[in-house]
Amino acid sequence: MKFDNALQSFLDHLTIERGLSSNSISAYRRDLAKFSDFLDKEKLDFERLSEDEIISFEVWLKGLGMAVTSINRNISALKSFYKYLAQEFSTNNPVSAVLSSKVPRRLPKALTIKEITSLIDSTKREGDPISLRDHAIIELLYGTGARVSEIVGIDINDFAQSDVEGNPITTLKLRGKGSKERIVPLGSFAKNALHEYLVRIRPNLLSKSKSAKAETALFLNQRGSRLSRQSAWQMISDAADSTGLSGKVSPHVFRHSYATHLLDGGADIRVVQELLGHASVTTTQIYTLITIDKVREAYATAHPRAN
Repeated sequence: MKFDNALQSFLDHLTIERGLSSNSISAYRRDLAKFSDFLDKEKLDFERLSEDEIISFEVWLKGLGMAVTSINRNISALKSFYKYLAQEFSTNNPVSAVLSSKVPRRLPKALTIKEITSLIDSTKREGDPISLRDHAIIELLYGTGARVSEIVGIDINDFAQSDVEGNPITTLKLRGKGSKERIVPLGSFAKNALHEYLVRIRPNLLSKSKSAKAETALFLNQRGSRLSRQSAWQMISDAADSTGLSGKVSPHVFRHSYATHLLDGGADIRVVQELLGHASVTTTQIYTLITIDKVREAYATAHPRAN
């Protein structure tokens, strides 16, 4: 069997049987493409590899300057690939006993409320109508803890109105990793920014569209098509540059800040878990370490007998 055929069979399995998102499929494809490059370079047959050759692949990835986390992701993709091949075609699995490298634990980096406010305000550009869209995107990112890919995937009908004890609440349905859905509430700042965009800008953008699919998309580009993840990230990057925060802003920084600020404000960790869409509370608990560090710092600075 040729590697390309095996790869396509595996990707079809991920798409059809496991129902993974297009982003996840693309990630698997990229990681396994590196493995294919390694096989070509070393003139190896993927069906006749040993564990030693998998370790050589890890060393090769390190030589490319890849971080430990990226190498582990590649090995994880390889494990899934060979597990599938072993089950479907009885292919030898050389990865089963290979362990992932230990990764030093890094805490998520959150911005301060002042920095977040500065970023949000930077999108309000005088005389630039499209800035209303950008402003709404950043308000939603921070106001919901959504990933950039989730924001650009929002459809118009993903919003709902409900009433809790006489108080009207707007909620938003987000589609996360593995097409898992979760419902999050919208705050007043995000709602107001969205209203401005929907009333003043989106109709004009939609009029430029040549596709009926665009009618369902919330955020549109200047051609009237659904805004891409890359374009959204470029806008965020530009906002970071304009506020001097380029070194601190990553695609996930709003999500990290959302979680950290909720916990700082006294939110229950289980609630934050639900809002972020984490399958396990253990994933959410890493954010508590950030707040604990702040407590320690405050104690060390303020208490007369701390040192």
